[in-house]
Amino acid sequence: MPDPFHSGFVSLVGRPNTGKSTLLNALVGQKLAIVADKPQTTRTAIQGVVTMPGAQIVFVDTPGIHRAHSALNKRMMDTVRASLEERDLLLFVVDAARPFAEEDRRAIDLLRYIETPALLVLNKIDLVKEKSRLLPVIERYKAFHDFADYIPISATRKKGLDLLRKAIIDRLPEGPAYFPEDYVTDQPERFLAAELIREKVLAATHQEVPHSVAVMVDQWEEGPRLTRVFATIRVERAGQKAIIIGTKGAMLKSIGTLARQDMERMLGVKVYLDLHVRLQPRWREKAAFLNALDWRTMTGEHDI
Repeated sequence: MPDPFHSGFVSLVGRPNTGKSTLLNALVGQKLAIVADKPQTTRTAIQGVVTMPGAQIVFVDTPGIHRAHSALNKRMMDTVRASLEERDLLLFVVDAARPFAEEDRRAIDLLRYIETPALLVLNKIDLVKEKSRLLPVIERYKAFHDFADYIPISATRKKGLDLLRKAIIDRLPEGPAYFPEDYVTDQPERFLAAELIREKVLAATHQEVPHSVAVMVDQWEEGPRLTRVFATIRVERAGQKAIIIGTKGAMLKSIGTLARQDMERMLGVKVYLDLHVRLQPRWREKAAFLNALDWRTMTGEHDI
């Protein structure tokens, strides 16, 4: 009699900049979520599916837990709360090298009324020189929530991932494979392309610009050897537009080149990227624009 097959849905939750997206990419084995050293980089739920002999894990990456001040941030936190429900397991990802703070306690509060078991994943242990310092960190988190287990890892160095996978599979119920073996993500290619552009903007800019940037793919023309992508970077103020364009367009050209190279690796074909910057004042507060940004409904409308 064959061994039972285990499957389930696992949400990655935690404060901003704990490495959730890096962990998702490492577990899936390819880049699905953009990564930046800016808070609130992830703005929506991103699904990554791992199928292996005897198990299928459906990971769901989520925005960082934070206080919401805009309509966009409120939507992000709604996404986080939805990711806590109807899941088989939660991975509460923390930065093991960062001192415990009041924001960590508030983040843990989200788990208080959730029956879903949670693993405390202590990420970035490569930055902790003395591993004996991990035990007090674990004890601090244990005081606020009864986690099912405590797993130290380094997502960037891919350390501890086998132990984490085993801990996950051991807690998943017996069940069917929800997706075909070669299925990896629910994100459409045009959304992933928009995110790659936003990643390059985040890496190139500082201060207030990253939070005010949205990227929309307006047109997508797919061919056997060349895919044409027409996209617009939206910003809230003229000064932000000038920063992204740069002197004689140098910054925008660099952003476009790096994004195009990543798109070519993702799609496996040559890419022509037509990239522009446009003012969209207060877009973070406009429901129609936020709906258009959602990958489920992204249509590339110009006049939102």
